[in-house]
Parts: sequence; structure tokens; C-alpha cells
Amino acid sequence: MLKFSVLQSRKRKDILRVAVRLRDEGRLFPRGNDEMEDLFQGSIDRFCEIAVKLHEAKRVLDVGSGQGLLLSFLAELGHECHALDVKNQPAAYPDTYGKGILFQVCNVEADPIPYPDESFDAVVCCQVLEHFSHSPLPAIQEMKRVLRLGGVLEIDVPNVASYRNRLRLLRGKHITYDYAEHYLHANPILYKGMSYYPLRHNREFTKGDLELLLQSSGFHRYEVSFLKSRRYREGVERMRSMGTAIKDLVPSFRKSLIAFAYK
Repeated sequence: MLKFSVLQSRKRKDILRVAVRLRDEGRLFPRGNDEMEDLFQGSIDRFCEIAVKLHEAKRVLDVGSGQGLLLSFLAELGHECHALDVKNQPAAYPDTYGKGILFQVCNVEADPIPYPDESFDAVVCCQVLEHFSHSPLPAIQEMKRVLRLGGVLEIDVPNVASYRNRLRLLRGKHITYDYAEHYLHANPILYKGMSYYPLRHNREFTKGDLELLLQSSGFHRYEVSFLKSRRYREGVERMRSMGTAIKDLVPSFRKSLIAFAYK
């Protein structure tokens, strides 16, 4: 693994070069896994931005860690990584990568985070809140609880006002998942007497929504911005990024919002 100091004084583009090298060497995930390859291309630019912001955070918790790609990357950069998700993800954690990432099953909508107060330098929650069935306020307050004083909470969520969503509405289409499969006939997961629908987007966010959530959670210092919709492409495929770059010139057209809040 890389030394923790690898992030010091580096820019996002430098970290991206490191990420590509780690991917090419098979150190982020097993090469040839189409799902992980697609996840890398769609997410690694965002993960690099997170890594730069978290360069001083030695102990990191990922809430809703999914396939584990972000933590695999952060572990290579020298961070001590911990993970929570609503279901086990055995392919993504220590048995496969040997990185000592501690994973626990936890439904943060209903359960307290299983760590004492002020346990982490950073908490990340990437593309998760849109899957919550109920108010995210208690979960965000829990994330704040386990942050040390001066620690940082990262949240990124879909931007409901994105160009893609506006275009779909103009065409008479809905912005979320297939109505029949994910809403009309969806069966909830029952837990502690409540229903949950984690396999769909239950609400996407405006910039004001995310700011209000952070304010209501007791954060007084935060920054919320529109995240560029960059997808990592190589060779001639890079030409396909030109249209996205043009759309990104209007910040509110971008696909996602990203927030960094400081305790």
C-alpha cells in the first residue's frame, strides 16, 4: 500500500494518475469484472476529489459502502478504513483485497452507528441518501456523532435539477426508476416494524435540500457544490466526454451534488 503521505500537496489530477495505476495493477479490484470496471469509470473522478479533501483523515468510515471501491482506493492511500452497509458485501472487503477493511452490517436509517463518539476523522456517504425511505436527519446526526472535533463529513447525491432530468421531463418521462418494477410492484424490506425500499431512488436533491439537511443536523460550516459529471475514458472514447463537458458549463445542469461539512 502507498504511504499516507502520498496525498500531501497533491491535486485531483495527480491522485487520478495514482488511481489508474492501481487499477492497472489490479490493486483496486480484480480486473475483468465488468461491473467494477464500469463503476471505476463512472466514479473514480469523484473518489479522487474525495481523497484530496480527506488527505488528513487517517481513520475513515464509509456509510453505505456498496462494492467497496472507494475504500479499496483509500486503503491503498494509507487510510484506516471502516465500512457499513445494509447487506453483506463479501467480495469487496478483506478476504478479496487483504486490506484490513472492517465491514459491519448496519441499517443507519434504524440503527445507531456501532462506534463510540468521535471515532473518525472523516465519514463518507456516497450516492446513498437518495435510497433512504425515511428522513435522513437521524442518520446524518449519527454520522456527526462519530466524527471527531474538526472532522469532515462528505455526502454526494443526485441533483434532481440536472440536465438529464430536465430533458426527461420535457419529453414526458419520469426521472426515477421504472414505475412498475420499482414502485408499483415493489416489495419492501421490513425491519424493526418499518418498511424500506433501498433498491430505488426515493428522493433526489436540490442544492437547497442538502444545505437544509446539514443545517438541521447541526453543522455550521459546510460547502455544497455541483459535481462535474466526468467519466473516466481512455483513447478515442475520450471524445465522448465533450458533450458532458459542455453541459457541465452550467453548474446546475450537473448530475450530482457534493457536500463537505466540518464538525
